[in-house]
Amino acid sequence: MRIKEWKLPQIEPDVLSALEQELSLPPVVCRLLAARGYHNVADARAFMADGSFCDPYLLPDMEKAVLRIRRALAEQERITIFGDYDCDGITSTAVLYQYLETSGADVNYYIPQREEGYGLTREAIDLMHQNGVTLIITVDNGISALEEVDYAAEKGIDVVVTDHHRPRPQLPNAVAVVDPHRVDCPQPPYVHYEGVGVVFKLICALEEDDGSGVLEQYGDLIALGTLADVVELTGENRSIVRQGLAVLEYTNNIGISALMDEAGVQPGAASSQNIAFTLAPRINAAGRMGDVDLAVDLLLSEDEEQAADLAHSLGQLNDRRKQAEAEITADISALIASDPSVLQQRMLVLAGEGWHMGVIGIVASKLTERYGKPCLLLALNENEARGSGRSIEGFSLIDAIAACSDKLTRFGGHPLAAGLSLPVDDVEAFRHQLLEYCRQTYPVMPLPVAHADCEISPAQITIQMLDSLKVLEPFGEGNPGPVFLLNGCVLDEIRPVGEGRHLSLRLRSGGSHFSAMMFGTSSEQFSYKVGEALDMLVQLVPNEYAGERRVTIKVMELRPSGAKLSDI
Repeated sequence: MRIKEWKLPQIEPDVLSALEQELSLPPVVCRLLAARGYHNVADARAFMADGSFCDPYLLPDMEKAVLRIRRALAEQERITIFGDYDCDGITSTAVLYQYLETSGADVNYYIPQREEGYGLTREAIDLMHQNGVTLIITVDNGISALEEVDYAAEKGIDVVVTDHHRPRPQLPNAVAVVDPHRVDCPQPPYVHYEGVGVVFKLICALEEDDGSGVLEQYGDLIALGTLADVVELTGENRSIVRQGLAVLEYTNNIGISALMDEAGVQPGAASSQNIAFTLAPRINAAGRMGDVDLAVDLLLSEDEEQAADLAHSLGQLNDRRKQAEAEITADISALIASDPSVLQQRMLVLAGEGWHMGVIGIVASKLTERYGKPCLLLALNENEARGSGRSIEGFSLIDAIAACSDKLTRFGGHPLAAGLSLPVDDVEAFRHQLLEYCRQTYPVMPLPVAHADCEISPAQITIQMLDSLKVLEPFGEGNPGPVFLLNGCVLDEIRPVGEGRHLSLRLRSGGSHFSAMMFGTSSEQFSYKVGEALDMLVQLVPNEYAGERRVTIKVMELRPSGAKLSDI
């Protein structure tokens, strides 16, 4: 495990003083606002408020999309919604399908299984043509389908593209291309929209709604898709999720209710965290494990018994996903044990036969977090290898892959995550090429970074303090759950719990004695001893035991006390 660079924002005293005087909020909340760049009262209030939504017609081609869809509705044309197999694509499909169906449309949906590949294909278009489809609406995909959109036109099928991925220099020759990353699109507030967010704006335009009515009807699904796609929870996304969580508390979506019941999430206790880490993985499991229709059927179900069965099946799929992850992780542990030198490389590039393509990205993410370096995993299946990678701040994975792409049949992504495919026979040569790129381009690899918001003392940690942070919710990408620095904590006791998978620590600092949890760390993996003084980065999590609400201190990072802290 590589040592991480810890970074802590420096806050000007006058900024903090102004926020405390004007906002009437606890000092820790004001400190967090300042740490996240809200240095004046107006910006802080704007962040915490539910603002109005911008005109959907600011998105280029929105008017063209609305006119074409309205014509299809008026003339009872057959419409296919073409989605994607992740949670964003699935919820986008479900929301638009429900809306068009209630609008009287002759509508169906098509989501390819993962093994079919991503996006529109000629085979799918042929099938839709045979079924009499005259309009395809893509959701969460389509921006790169230049040839496929032209092929659909040859078959007499119009295409309306709605997507949120970055376009190529040339756009598809579709009836309309609605994408917030178009160069002619005003960036704020659309730049961080996900697929279901673009669908939200499309329905607002179709309904001439300011957003409130659409969220009242579909806010639960829209919030689920937004949180699952790990987009920034700022601006309109923040308002969408806040209002969507309120809808979720009293959801009338039978499928979501069944999913929450299966996952053990109480409607009144639904939060951005348990949606992102409990509900969304179950929806994603359908796409990862090759049964995407299961998830769509659940979200569209109108029968409680059927929904309960579907939710249970999704839970079983999610268990299979976890098992597939565990098997790959065990294989990688064996690979490293047989050749520890791979850990000395600047980047982990590992391949294995039979690895499930749907989960290697999750495993790569965990390895990147564990070892503090970029990781690319390649699943070898017959003649093709398909890879998924994750990276760290300061190392662009997509640039590295692009520089070594001569053997690749397909690749794409961004600096922190990317995917690719290539012939199995070229895997070893590609691995050497990639590692050589790392050596040449990064003589010194960037350190992984751990960010803290502010320093507190253990005595400040109470359930009341934790409750005061709710004003900053929902938490997620761009607005993560607060991370606090605890300095000079002396370790008094180390106790394994959860069959040895986790550690319960007893510590003291400044006259306060407290407990903290290290999840996913065994005694063998823990390198500190009783009596050592440690600095810790922690998150605070509420829990309830015997009717009493308490705070669990969750340790994110540890290091010997007094190590240098970087200022930002």
